[in-house]
Amino acid sequence: MDDLERHNPQRPKGKRSTKSSPSTAKGLTARIVGAFGRHYLAQLDDGTVLACVPRGKRAEVVCGDRVTLAPGDAPLAIEQVHARRNALWREDLWRSKMFAANLDRVMLVTATYPGIQHGLIGRALIAADAADIPATLLLNKCDLPQAEAARAEMRLYRDLGYEVLELSVRTEPQAALAALTPLLSGQTTLLLGASGVGKSSLTNLLAPQAQAPTREISEALSAGKHTTTATRLYDLPGFPSGSVLMDSPGFQSFGLHHLSVSQLQHGFPEIRARNGQCRFQNCTHRDEPGCVFTTDPQAISASRLALYRTLYAELTSAAPR
Repeated sequence: MDDLERHNPQRPKGKRSTKSSPSTAKGLTARIVGAFGRHYLAQLDDGTVLACVPRGKRAEVVCGDRVTLAPGDAPLAIEQVHARRNALWREDLWRSKMFAANLDRVMLVTATYPGIQHGLIGRALIAADAADIPATLLLNKCDLPQAEAARAEMRLYRDLGYEVLELSVRTEPQAALAALTPLLSGQTTLLLGASGVGKSSLTNLLAPQAQAPTREISEALSAGKHTTTATRLYDLPGFPSGSVLMDSPGFQSFGLHHLSVSQLQHGFPEIRARNGQCRFQNCTHRDEPGCVFTTDPQAISASRLALYRTLYAELTSAAPR
């Protein structure tokens, strides 16, 4: 079995691998910058972008991966996926699936309108914590009348220690660019956000080349409609070398079934801060007597406790995969 078909070293509910992939004398080293089903775009160190495909039906390749490509005619074969620093996963009804790797930061975009989606934010923060990836929250559309109410809602995350930036991408693009530049410089950043929060406007502001027609990409890959579920990685013009933005659709399907209960609990700063304060060491924080989150209403907000209990039930009731 070649290296590409081995199970990902960062697997759900397991320990991360610290081993490096062996160097390869032959082949081309590249980074995956576009994922379209089982068709990919890979960028060489000199900036050249090539179409490529994985070897084997079980091969797992995601945007952000460093890979070795076999020389030959396009599409080139992906011979090897190098060891990942980290990875993020999303969920469908059947399985967990990686969609991004080797990230320095996750930026979660929400907006004053259509409103703060706390469930999606909570899930994404937990997933980022489990992968040891710093997360920043962006509150967009702060020029709208709903801004004050949304700002009050976001205080919850500020109080938990998360960084929250306020933006108005459409009406104050240069101010948004100035606020984000220190965080994006020299970093690989994943941008996540639900529909309607202004994520596309933000992507186009930071990476104008992202507006390239989908049809051109499809023709380059001979991938047809696979481009409709694309994850893309863009260099950021005007930023220091190594500044890249990853844009991925489908945030609504963000799942956590690949995590363990301990990872879930660690992903809540409130629970992490009260570790060991319950009567029972193995307290699940649901209905046990002496649970600190039952006896002290100030320990966690009612909405966050409800989210935790919902996610706990999802993890413990899910069928084995």
